[in-house]
Parts: sequence; C-alpha cells; structure tokens
Amino acid sequence: MRPVIGLDQDLTRANTLGLPCVAEEVVDVFSRDQLASLIRQVGDRRLTLLSGGSNLILPDYLPGMTLRPRLDYWWVERCGQDALVHVGAGVNWHRLVMALASKGWWGIENLALIPGHCGAAPVQNIGAYGVELADVLESVTLVHRDSGAVESLPAGACGFGYRESRFKGEWDGKVIITDLTLRVSRHGAPKLGYGDLASRVGEAPAPLAVAEAVCQVRREKLPDPEQLGNAGSFFKNPVVEAARAGALRESYPGMPAYELEDGRVKLAAGWLIDQCGLKGWRQGHFGVHDRQALVLVHHGGGNATELLAFADQVSARVAERFGVTLEREPRLA
Repeated sequence: MRPVIGLDQDLTRANTLGLPCVAEEVVDVFSRDQLASLIRQVGDRRLTLLSGGSNLILPDYLPGMTLRPRLDYWWVERCGQDALVHVGAGVNWHRLVMALASKGWWGIENLALIPGHCGAAPVQNIGAYGVELADVLESVTLVHRDSGAVESLPAGACGFGYRESRFKGEWDGKVIITDLTLRVSRHGAPKLGYGDLASRVGEAPAPLAVAEAVCQVRREKLPDPEQLGNAGSFFKNPVVEAARAGALRESYPGMPAYELEDGRVKLAAGWLIDQCGLKGWRQGHFGVHDRQALVLVHHGGGNATELLAFADQVSARVAERFGVTLEREPRLA
C-alpha cells in the first residue's frame, strides 16, 4: 500500500485528550522502507510523529508534516521456552498484551490497558504494577531522521529509567522507532505485589488472568478516553532523596513511598495531589479526575494552552504544600 497524504487534517479524534488540532499535512506510511524513503525526502522540514496520540499534547495548529507509521504487524519467533516477539510500531499495545497473554506467554501482562501504539512504548519506558517495558525489551529498530538510515539497537543502548529514555533526551526528534523485539516466556512468575492484584486472581494464575485483573483495576480507577478526554497519568511520580522523603514522612506518616535501588524514594503524585484537596477539582474545560488525582481530564471545549495553565496550577499547589516538583508526563507536539 502506498503512503496516504492528507492536507489540513483534523486531529481532534487522533489524540486521547481530545484537544482540537489541525495539521498542515498528514502522511500515513505502511512499511519501514516507505518511512525511510520519505525521511530522505523531507529534509529539514518540521516533522511530528503521531502514533496512538495517548501521550501527546497537540496545539491548535500543527505546521509541517505529521507522520503516522501504520506498521501493523507482529509475529512470534520461538526460542525454546522463551520467544521473541517482533512487533511493528503501529500495533495497538493493549491488543498485543491480551493476544500474548491469551496464548500463555508471560512478560507484559501487567502492562494491559495502557493506551497507545507499540512504537511509543520505549519513548517513556511504559510501566505499571511493578513491570516496565525495559524488563522485556530485547531491541528496537529505528530510522534516523537526518539520513533515513535504518538501525537496530539493543535495549541496553536506550538509556531507560523511570519513564525515561534516550528517545526523550538526546534522540528526541532525531530517530523514529519502527519495530520492537520483546522477550516473553512460558515459565514466567506472576508479579502481584502492587495494589490488590493478588486478591483478584487465584493461586497460580495464568498470564491472561493477571492481564484481566489489571484491566479491572485500571477501569475502576481510570476514565475511558472515548468517554472523557485524558492522557492517563499526567504527572510522573516524583523521586526525591531519602532525607527529603524521611522529613515528609514525619509530617505525613501515611504518605505512600517506595524505596528505589539507588537509595532515593519514589512518591505517589496522585496522593500528593489528593492531599491538596484537588481530586475532582475543575476549572474551565479541564479538571482533576474524581477517582484518580493523577489524571487530568478534558471536559470538552478547551485547548492545549488552557490545559497547560491548569496543570501548572496543580503543580504549584503540590509544590507549595510539600516542596515537591511534579513533572509532566505527556509530551508537547
């Protein structure tokens, strides 16, 4: 299938926040070769990559070319009791999770119901319920923006951290992910230490049971973007030094905190926002979700400028009370 080109395209329904946006030009590509060839022709023209639109804040008008990789394919390569799963960037992440879990493969079941496409997963090293993409990723294939050259890199070269990667840092805007390779196993062990997952599954659960339990928990806490615009978690859970966490615990004994391997402590951004009395707070067209304070929701009629101003107010309230800075998770287009 040849690339599909559209001018002055409305992207309001192409981002889960439902922000109004018109793109000067949108190009859909269906193979890695098409993408590499297109990149060589674009030159220095502004290029925006749009995948599932679940972690992106779009402006009212998006100049230049908006590129949508429609690389919708995946297959399993058996390696004994393990398997390598080769995945195109355009595959829906949740559908992949459920398909592999239903076939008895362990590895990504805790990442069920995370919105978006697979190509965006390495950018922020998606994670949930004690599992991160970095735990299962073997390699990524990418196209270099300056030359159109294709390269495959091991996961260890991607600089993964908590919601971080080189794709958000030094490689931002310089490469486009086309494929992932994931390692899954027939003999994995369920990871049920977060939340109440353990109470929702029986003894020795199958991967599908864990994935379905994760979906149940997420649906109870998080709004459906089809019904209420949102980008999932809007803020990262802040990481602070141990001394700072200790001081906060003295003032707030019930504060959730998770010690990291490097000695620092990860706090729960949703709890901090909730303690500021902001759960369910609404101003104009945006609000804090009434069941999960980590999620900002769009009630319709607003735009990116208003959203960012609202988010700044939330951050300011948390900083004023706790002396902790919240960092936005969705990226600006």
